[in-house]
Amino acid sequence: MTRLADTQSLILSAGAQRPDNIAMPLPKGLHGAAAKKVVTMMVGRGWLEEVEANLRRGEPLWRETGDGHGTTLVVTDTGLLAIGIEPVVVKTVVAIREQAAKAATLKPPTQRTGTKQAQIIAMLQRPEGATVAEMVTATGWLAHTVRGPISGALKKKLGLSVATEKVEGRGTGAMVEFG
Repeated sequence: MTRLADTQSLILSAGAQRPDNIAMPLPKGLHGAAAKKVVTMMVGRGWLEEVEANLRRGEPLWRETGDGHGTTLVVTDTGLLAIGIEPVVVKTVVAIREQAAKAATLKPPTQRTGTKQAQIIAMLQRPEGATVAEMVTATGWLAHTVRGPISGALKKKLGLSVATEKVEGRGTGAMVEFG
């Protein structure tokens, strides 16, 4: 592992914990000529990279380049290795965080009432469940049209657990299981 000054270690460690490994803002008290000297040296060693800042996302600026554009500093894979962090680990953690945030914002699918799909679900929720033939009779659909929503809408979209079994004298039946 590379020997780093405290300031360098602080900049790289803070950047590794931020989304997209952004190294800004720099530590308190580090500004002006001292900040420029440290950053220039770290860019030269490949630990930091100057990239165009996305002002719409509110990324902090390192310096302005004119015309309303600016740059920010990003910790590189070499910088992560310098502080003993595998770049793959950081990318995996970021992907997990993004996936969790996306899952938290997704609206769970809801069941519509008064539809044939709701009628099928109600039939499947009965203690004895329902056979395909019974659902065909109730909905007026063909057998393949009944089976489609069971595997698609009920299992995949609504996440319901549907169990099927063959009952002697009744045929193949199904029922919804709630866990």
